[in-house]
Amino acid sequence: MSDLEPSTTRQRANAASTSDGPSSSRVSPESTAAAPHTPHGGGDDHRIRAAVSDSAKRQVTSYTGIVRDAVASGAWAYPLYGALYILSHPRLLVPVLPVLLRALLISAGVVAAAFFFLYLPQVAWLALFSGPLAFAAAIPLVLAEAWIVLVFLGKNFLLGQLNTDLFDAVLVQRGYSALVEKGRAVTTKKGSNVRVLGRALTKPLSKFSTDGLVRYLITLPLNFIPVVGTAFFLGYNGYKSGPGYHARYFQLKGFDKEERDAFIKQRRGAYAGFGTIAIAFNLVPIVSVLLSLTTSAGAALWAADLESSSKAVSERSHTYPVELPVALPAGST
Repeated sequence: MSDLEPSTTRQRANAASTSDGPSSSRVSPESTAAAPHTPHGGGDDHRIRAAVSDSAKRQVTSYTGIVRDAVASGAWAYPLYGALYILSHPRLLVPVLPVLLRALLISAGVVAAAFFFLYLPQVAWLALFSGPLAFAAAIPLVLAEAWIVLVFLGKNFLLGQLNTDLFDAVLVQRGYSALVEKGRAVTTKKGSNVRVLGRALTKPLSKFSTDGLVRYLITLPLNFIPVVGTAFFLGYNGYKSGPGYHARYFQLKGFDKEERDAFIKQRRGAYAGFGTIAIAFNLVPIVSVLLSLTTSAGAALWAADLESSSKAVSERSHTYPVELPVALPAGST
């Protein structure tokens, strides 16, 4: 009897194993429903790639539209028109010639010092990336660095409010005395029809843009990339700084923030084109300080054309010769 018990036990175990096998291999619907679903990574990757692609297409389309508008608007030519205007109206700058001469001499010194101390070290650095192009690639970089110094000196010590004075003078010469008189006194020189710009009636515009300087410094390394990098540097800074050249115009028009933003939005490409050429003028050695004045004259010519194409044309008066106020030390109004 004892010999049969182990055999019987093994048979029962085998039977249990046989009966459990099929049932254990089947998966019940409940267990299938309860099992967590792991998403396939390929679907997410595809969606991410599609989103990035769509975003890139939108941005390329947007920037392409801005470039197209910048070229088509013709606003990019106004800094050039400003230079021609100053050349054809040299008497406009006669009262401030001593200031301009001093500014040109200081500008020459700053540019010379920048090339003496910075050019060769930056050529050596750029040679690691640009090879033989380093000698050419370092030039706009050094000029951009010199301009940072000049814009600080020019705005705060050399030119003062001269850019604003020149902007107002051009508007008066173009027949928009009424517009300028919203921001300053305009008197008639005794014994002549010459108009003289007088005391400011509005708060002087900020001489220095911290945001602009920081943006300029951040994008300065773009000049390490020959040609293409400099083009992006000019385009981006021009896009951002363009509306600033009409800050005085917005002030005279009495625009609030919403009106100013709406006005700029309608002419986003035009301001980008104007700003790009203006930034390029800043890189011209030595005479960049003088070109900043011609840019202000160009901005005023553009403002006059905007006025003439609007309902404000009825407000246009006679054109008069204008004298700038005698240059005062920086910081005075």
